[in-house]
Amino acid sequence: MTVKRPPVGIEDFEKLRSENFYYVDKTGLIKELLENWGEVNLFTRPRRFGKSLNMSMLKSFFEVGTDKHIFDGLAIAKETALCEKHMGQYPVISLSLKDVSGLNYRDTIDQMWDLIQTEAERFDYLQDSQKLNARDKKNMMQLSEGKGNLESSLHLISRLLYKHFEKKVIILIDEYDVPLQKAEANGCYDEMSGFFSRFFSNGMKTNANMQFAVVTGCLRIAKESIFTGFNNPKVHSIIDDQYDEWFGFTDADVRQMLHYYGMDSHYETTREWYDGYRFGRQNVYCPWDVTNWCDQLRRSENHVPRNFWANSSSNDLILRFVEIADDTTKAELEELSEGKSVNKNIQTELTYADIDRSIDNLWSVLLTTGYLTYRGINKDGSCQLVIPNREIRGLFDRQIKNWFFTKIEGGLKPLFQAFDAHRIADIETCINVCLIDSISFMDGGNSNEMKETFYHGLLLGMLRGRSGWLVKSNREAGNGRADIILIDRFRQCGHIIEVKYADSFERLRLKALEGVQQILSTLYDEYFSDSGIETIYHYGIAFHQKRCVVVDAK
Repeated sequence: MTVKRPPVGIEDFEKLRSENFYYVDKTGLIKELLENWGEVNLFTRPRRFGKSLNMSMLKSFFEVGTDKHIFDGLAIAKETALCEKHMGQYPVISLSLKDVSGLNYRDTIDQMWDLIQTEAERFDYLQDSQKLNARDKKNMMQLSEGKGNLESSLHLISRLLYKHFEKKVIILIDEYDVPLQKAEANGCYDEMSGFFSRFFSNGMKTNANMQFAVVTGCLRIAKESIFTGFNNPKVHSIIDDQYDEWFGFTDADVRQMLHYYGMDSHYETTREWYDGYRFGRQNVYCPWDVTNWCDQLRRSENHVPRNFWANSSSNDLILRFVEIADDTTKAELEELSEGKSVNKNIQTELTYADIDRSIDNLWSVLLTTGYLTYRGINKDGSCQLVIPNREIRGLFDRQIKNWFFTKIEGGLKPLFQAFDAHRIADIETCINVCLIDSISFMDGGNSNEMKETFYHGLLLGMLRGRSGWLVKSNREAGNGRADIILIDRFRQCGHIIEVKYADSFERLRLKALEGVQQILSTLYDEYFSDSGIETIYHYGIAFHQKRCVVVDAK
């Protein structure tokens, strides 16, 4: 039997099922949705957690003319009475707004017209309908040509579909909040929120032609923004128990997938890197991560995990967060980096325009968009927030390092001058000031080696901030590899730095002296033997938490 391929980037349910891709069965969502029927159902989940594939699955199940065999062998197929009553029984309008990202209001409206035109063209058969009059057909034709009233287009299409089929319509809107996020970033939020309020209101509020609607997104936008157009939606957020297992992979899903590909031995690594999220009562993995990881394991002997989710789109939310962080928030970030939790009251309704108005709002956004997760809810209603896994911890590390270097760049001049004058005490003072002033992930890992690597990278970033210095890392020199070699091309001198981690404040000077001894005994000076540089300085720099000690060779 041919091994099914991991469905990397496949969001079309019919394609996934018909072209031999591996599928983690989430069809139980259909049964639960029908048993807990709501007129408008809003699911808020982070990106890359299967929202689009689930919406495609719903379309394939409900739409008139569907290929019913693509559900053979899946959980929903066992619900024979439900399938007979609902499968292939409804006209379906399906729109995905995830690519609606115009640079201004006009661009976004044009992109919305493109979506409506494409969807209207799917129903060209209505031009031959005996149940529609000439005016109906003209109105429908205008939509397929990009003409008419965009704000009432959902209502018009649903009315004509109902008129033709004499069955109410199901409306699916995927990633409804993406255009609003882009509009906030591009300065046209008020115009855009006004349009979508009217668009959704006309399509889903008191629409007698609609059976029900399913809407997905990352955030629940506040009622006073665009939800005035919704008829009291049933909201299912990441902290709600209902539907908690249908977005994301459960532990059983992951074990089964790894076993299918003969990769059971990679379970612990998979769990460490990609597990850790919590939706309702369910612990879940990120599907995008697990699918890409399985695909990597199949294709390559490289078994080093990667940051799949973190690299799949912009992560500017973290930078927006730390830009307005105060000292209390800095301390809380350090607690998170150490695997601890912080307690925060979460705002379940926001507008994108409100995100930056308070640090509390940004805590809420980091939770709902997947950068943080929660371990539980306290008696006072606050959430116990944590970093979910090693992948996201690495993302925070990188982003906050970038922020750190940007913030201190202007303050590095005294450090550079201290190196120029070879003033050891001043070098030590300047580095310590930078450490104290930073938002830091000083834990850097579980082993001393990992922590030493962290400080090595931190110091390297500082030193590379000066033009005229050539800074090299881990270069072969003498009988080993020097941590940092710095060539001052203006002063024609060299600096060799050995970085050490001390497991206590008391051992800082001892470890720094070990660094200097290593430079001398391993003959790192030989790196400069053919350079013409004769003046060479040697430094041992030892770190512990937010403190360093610098010594040189006397």
